[in-house]
Formats: sequence, C-alpha cells, structure tokens
Amino acid sequence: MKRRSLLLGGLAVTTPLLAPVPAEAAAPADAPDPSPLANLAHLEFLRQDVTPPHQPRHTTYRLADTPAVGALWTYAEPGPNGDFRRVGGGTYHPDTDTWGQGAFNADDISRAAVVYLRHWRLTGAATSRDAAYQLLRGLTYLQTADGPHAGNVVLWMQPDGTLNPSAEPKELPDPSDSDASYWLARTIWALGEGYAAFRDADPDFAGFLRIRLDLAIAAVQRQVLVRYHQWQTIDGERTPAWLIVDGADATAEAVLGLAAYVEAGGGATARRALRQLAEGIAALADGDPREWPFGAVRPWALSRSVWHGWGAQMPAALARAAQVLDDRALLGPAVTDAAVFTPWLLTSGGPDNGRLPTRTDRTQIAYGVDSRVQSLLAVADATGRPGFAQLAALTAGWWFGANPAGTPGYDPRTGRAIDGINGDGRVNRNSGAESTIHTLLSMLALDARPEVATLARHTRIVERVGAVTLEAEDAVRRGGATVVTPPSAWTGESLISGGYVDLPAGAGLRWQLPPADQPRLVSPVVDLRPGVPARTVWRSDAGPLGEVDHARVGAQGNSPAPGALLPVTLPRELAAHATELTAEATARGTAAVDAVMLEPLVSRLTLVGDGRRTTLLRSAARSPRTAEVTGTGPTTVEVYDAAGVLRSRTTGAAIRRVTVLPGGFTLVRW
Repeated sequence: MKRRSLLLGGLAVTTPLLAPVPAEAAAPADAPDPSPLANLAHLEFLRQDVTPPHQPRHTTYRLADTPAVGALWTYAEPGPNGDFRRVGGGTYHPDTDTWGQGAFNADDISRAAVVYLRHWRLTGAATSRDAAYQLLRGLTYLQTADGPHAGNVVLWMQPDGTLNPSAEPKELPDPSDSDASYWLARTIWALGEGYAAFRDADPDFAGFLRIRLDLAIAAVQRQVLVRYHQWQTIDGERTPAWLIVDGADATAEAVLGLAAYVEAGGGATARRALRQLAEGIAALADGDPREWPFGAVRPWALSRSVWHGWGAQMPAALARAAQVLDDRALLGPAVTDAAVFTPWLLTSGGPDNGRLPTRTDRTQIAYGVDSRVQSLLAVADATGRPGFAQLAALTAGWWFGANPAGTPGYDPRTGRAIDGINGDGRVNRNSGAESTIHTLLSMLALDARPEVATLARHTRIVERVGAVTLEAEDAVRRGGATVVTPPSAWTGESLISGGYVDLPAGAGLRWQLPPADQPRLVSPVVDLRPGVPARTVWRSDAGPLGEVDHARVGAQGNSPAPGALLPVTLPRELAAHATELTAEATARGTAAVDAVMLEPLVSRLTLVGDGRRTTLLRSAARSPRTAEVTGTGPTTVEVYDAAGVLRSRTTGAAIRRVTVLPGGFTLVRW
C-alpha cells in the first residue's frame, strides 16, 4: 500500500527522419495463447464482508436492507504448509482483535473494486459484478457523508467494521478524513469506473455512486483545486500547487476515475476538475533524452530529484484525459514519458521503487510494473502507435520471470503475486492486496490484448547495457577530498546513495572506468546550492568533458530541503576508449559530489522466453546510430522515433546491424 508518507519517513519530440509506417504494419504474427491470465482466486481469499456498527457521518447504499459491506484484507503471509493467512496493518492486539492501523483500508478496497469492475466488463462474470457492488458499498461507507470533511475518506477499518481514523503508526492527514489524500484520489478512481460500469446495468446504484463521486469531487475542489493556476517555487523551478497531496501520482489515479465518469456522462463540474488536474500532472513533465529525468512526468511536485515506479500512472492519466477531453496537448507529455523515458528506465534496471535520483531503491513491486504497463497501453490506445504496446509487453515480462530474480512474479494457477523483489534479487513471497490488485490489473489488460500477452511471455533477461553509477566515495581522493556519511541518506527531497564527497578548492577525484565499446554521457550527481561559489571541472584521459556550476539552481521555495541533488549532464561525451575520469574543484567554495551516472549512447535490453528473443535499443545520441545485434532465424526490426512513431520496419533472415534514431528506440524480434 504505497504512499509517499511511507517512503519519506524512512527515507521533446524530434523531427521525423523517415516516412511513418502505418500502425497495422507492426502487428505481431504470433498466435496468442487463449488461456486467460487473470485468476481472481487469491483476491477472493482476501475479500470479506463485514457488518459495521452505527457510526456518525458514515453510511452507504441500502445499508438498512443489507448491513454487510465489502472489505479486503491488507496483507497475506505464507504459512509453513503453503497456505496463506490474512493480516492487517500495524501491531495486532489479540485482546480486542484489532490492529494498530486496521484490517481493511480504503486504498486497497477502491483498487480491488476496479479489478472486479474491469473483470466483469471484460468477461461478463456476474460474480465479479457482485463483488464490485459490495466493495463499492464498503468504500462509500468509509467516505465521510456530511459535515466539514464531507467527501473525504477514512483510511482504516477494524475487523468488526469499526473505523480507525487515527491509526498507529500515524499517517497524514490525521484524522485520515480531515484533508485530501491518496485514498480520496483512489476512491474517485473506483467511483468513476463504478459509475461507468453500473450506469446501464443498475441505474439506481449508479445514481448513488454519482452522488458520492460528486461529493468527493467537491472535496477536491475546496481542498486542492481552490489553488488552480497557483504555482510554487521548488529550487528555482515553477511547479503546480493544485495537485492532490502535491503528487502527480495520486492525482493521476483520480484522473483515471474522472475520465471514466466524464466519458459516461459526468457533468461540467467533473469535466472541469478533470481538465484542471490533468493540466497539473502535465506541468511536471521534465527532461529530454540526455537530461534528467529523461522525459519523465515527475510524480512529486516538491522535488526535482525524485521518480518512483509505484503509482507512476501519470502517462495513463494524461492519455485518458486527452481522449475524453479531445485535447492533444495533454497527450504530448505522456508520449514523451512512454517513448523516451520508459526505454531508458527498462535498459537501466527496470521499474525500481526509487530513482532518487540514482538507483537508491532498487526494490521492484507489482504496483510499479503495472503502472508502466497501464501507461504504455493507454498511450498506445490514444496514439495508435504499436511500439508502445510492445514496450508494455516487455515490461509485463517481469511477471513471467524477466526480472532481477529470474523467477515468475505471478502464478496464474493460484492468482497469487509476489510482494516484490529486493535490489539483491531476494523475493518477498508475501502476497498482499496491493500486489495482487496491480498484478491482476495487468493480467486483465493482457487478456484484453492477446497479441500483447503473447509477446509478454519472456522469462529471462539475458542482456542489459544501460546507465551505471560510480559512487564518489569509491574514487581515489586527493587534495583534501573528504567522504561524508550523513546521519540520514534522505534529504527531505532526495536520497543520497550512501555517502558523498566534499571537494574544497583544489581537491579532486579519480575513477577507473569500466570498459565500453561506444561513447557515453557523463552526468555527475551533485548537490546544487544557490549562491555557493563551487565549480568542478571534469576530464577523461581522452579529453575534457565540461564543467559543473554547483550554484546552477534557484531559490528553495517550498522544497522540503535546501539545494537539489541532481544529475547534470556534461556537454561532451566520454570516448569509448577512455579508461579514467577525473573531477577537480576549481572555485573557492566546497563542492559536494554524490556519484556519476554513465549512460551509453545506445543502451539495450534483451529478453528471451517462449521460443522468442526480443532486444530493445534506446538512443541518447544527437544523430542516428547503428548497433549490432545477435540472434538466429527470421528477424523483424522496427525503428521508432522519439515520439514513438514507427519509421521503418524490416524483416529478413540475417539482420545484424540496425538503426536507432536520436532519442528513439528500436525493437528487434527473432
């Protein structure tokens, strides 16, 4: 159940070069596997009806007639015999049968409702319709129905249905229905999709959902959108002040629900909220193929240094909003995120929990994988460009074994998903609600697209050549360079990768470089502070690379910490034959260096499985590059530009050299 508070407590389109190719030309020829992937058995195990006691300001649809409402256990742990037991959040108190947080929560109930709604609409299963109905009744019971906090949502419920608005450990807002929150955003998501699904099937229930959704939208208006078109300064950059909990991630999930609602007939107020929230998300698009964050839509308005995989459905939200509002301007940032950033992400390690800005949290979870899959498929649907669906298939290979552990992340026979893979490859075999939900959302998306599902069945990563990080503290130091290990690596807006090195004037660092067969971008990760008279000069044994002005950042503003830990890409590329990299502080101030990111001009990822081999090539070059590939048998090469437009498609028996366009990506399949 990812929310930013849990983490922080611990822690441009290029000009086309070739003629476009019609989308249908790239359709894969492989026969799809007819077996459905989505198995709801484990989600059913987590689901439970509960009869809550009378509690002021909380009621739901036909509560007097049907006092039991739907809920969902938060966690599930494996037992010694292979069975699972359901677990709540926080410390368990056996004398009262309560948990410090609760047994059930709105975050998971809302998203589980989306699973059942989508399964019902895809398959027609009456059991899923009934489950969605009950969960939506439970979710709206958690919503505060009147009073000063009307429309907001209590996060936690105990096993007997008693609400726990102030949980332990404490989370903000506290009480949990006292302000806008992730769970308010996710409630809007579920209610929006719920209204669209039940509008014709059960108009009376849909009318109730509409009332509650309008209540939630009113809460967003008075707590968030009252600041529409107000901007805040974050380390010299203007960012929107009208995002839910300052997050494009949370806001994206509300936008998904609002898009469904508006498309199904939601009124002018909902349409206006959809547009305003989508504009806020789009305002966090940043970077380009060579500069951090490499075309991504950032998830958090208060930091220029953070991207995380979990909840990163910003491209999906923008794509859906662009379709519903008929506004192509909203689609542009989503396309760049999908075409430029995502190939960088996949080739440099995958959908990590945290690029903060280096790979300081390499844990990978279903929520992060699903967020990429959903975003890529939504952008594919909005643009009609086939390369995005193929990138979604490569990403979804995570569940079939193409992940850091080399083991399947989901078992379609049981419906269980793993709770994550640690950075060292260890697997968390728990199977909680969030992991189950987001795995099933991806499986439903694959079931709806059999051709993509066929391509997704990669079971192993056999090659990955992408960005690597050299730590400053591992370099040879001279002239008074000092390693600093802060008491906490979390700065309030970024995460230092271990320690960093202070360089007074005249001090220097020297790294021995890993071997390379192509030029690389060099991006020192440095602490930028306004007004600090610090400058570093960077060279290799093959020539100068450029300088970094450590004062090249603006005023702190509303940023949680002074300064910004950011990668700064040097103007010159590192020659392939270079073996040594140096940095020297030349001004009178002290320069702080955390690490150096090295990015090959053409990065790659190769997956195999189910009798096929696929290579993704991604370019950070300013001009077309040629790359060598290896494989046997008939080969298909598809070349995409930085907007994901297919520029050429070639088939042959012995293709060994392929083109990668500037900022674009190429897919090679055998």
